[in-house]
Amino acid sequence: MQDHAAESERAARLQLAQVLLHAGNNAGALEQFAAVLGQNPTDTDALAGAAMCCDALGDSRRAAEYRRILSALGTSAPDDTMKASAESSELGDEVIPPAESPPQLDTSWLRPRLRMVPEPEPGDSVPAAEVSVTTLEDVAGMEAVKRRLNTAFLGPLRNPELRSLYGKSLRGGLLLFGPPGCGKTFLARATAGELGAKFISVGLFDVLDMWLGESERHIHEIFESVRRSAPAVLFFDEIDGLGRKRSQLKYSGGRTLVNQLLAELDGVDAANDGIFVLGASNSPWDVDPALLRPGRFDRLILVLPPDEKARAAILRLHLRGRPADDVDVPWIAARTPGFSGADLAHLCESAAEIAMEASLAAAKIRPITTTDFKTCLRDLKPSTRQWFETARNYVMFANEGGQYDELLAYMRTNKLL
Repeated sequence: MQDHAAESERAARLQLAQVLLHAGNNAGALEQFAAVLGQNPTDTDALAGAAMCCDALGDSRRAAEYRRILSALGTSAPDDTMKASAESSELGDEVIPPAESPPQLDTSWLRPRLRMVPEPEPGDSVPAAEVSVTTLEDVAGMEAVKRRLNTAFLGPLRNPELRSLYGKSLRGGLLLFGPPGCGKTFLARATAGELGAKFISVGLFDVLDMWLGESERHIHEIFESVRRSAPAVLFFDEIDGLGRKRSQLKYSGGRTLVNQLLAELDGVDAANDGIFVLGASNSPWDVDPALLRPGRFDRLILVLPPDEKARAAILRLHLRGRPADDVDVPWIAARTPGFSGADLAHLCESAAEIAMEASLAAAKIRPITTTDFKTCLRDLKPSTRQWFETARNYVMFANEGGQYDELLAYMRTNKLL
């Protein structure tokens, strides 16, 4: 009786899987096939159906695995039909035993309803290049950072004769680090706009893949695409996520990804002339030291919270187009030390909400005032404080080679130590 019940459950699940396929629910059908395979991993009908579902869902590797098992069992996946048993359902407490020759279901209607997803073509994983219209003139403050960028890449690119005279290569990279929200990504985009070059921004999800070896392939394809587009700025956001210290990684996949990144940056076959690589990190102490050697991210540039002059410029930018003619911007800028660009944008947004609420209550437009900003500043504090709390331990006890000397001086000047 137990065997009969198991066979009835199998047939019911296969029947339900067909109904779900007919309705276009490939994921639901795959769950039913997987449940059958959980009871019997060699069930050829379930294996064939699961392979069909995986094809429809674009999971070609899993589909190939199901077909490999079918081949090992001496059965090939059917093209247009899938066998399944149709059993009667339970009537009360009595289970009707299956017929000796269960009827075969006509599933010829299944194949046209499946949506086949093609295999990804080489280069599909490469983020789209864009042409940035932002330039360094749009970046408030950061004069030291701009000067370093001009010396390392912008000046040599604009003066090829001078570059040739001094033997200056256009390859290399800079690692921008500092508190979050201080404009590292904006600065990278402005660098590309200054050149009139293509800007390719690479994030974690553009590279990382669950399948072994795919992340490394994505890195290689990205670099190959950028080499064909030179001159270009290649920007790696959150580089500490891709290039974490190999001593901290417990799995081999992460180590091979770092190795691939090193090979692309400064390997034997790496022809990176005309490619300027920028990285951004909130945690430079987590980046593998090999990535910070000459020829790779060989310069660390500290991107700090904007100074008073820059804060005023950022405030005016975010108040542009709003009814805020009477706002005392210099007064606000003087009272927001340590605020990041993102903090200042949030401050303007919060002040605008207060003015908008007052306008709704009075049924007439009420401009944004300095008083609105004073109200907001009672509750809003700079988000950078937490980052400096974390950085304190590194600048004090892990400042090998003086790479954090600039940060140490800033923290001492601003009494953050």
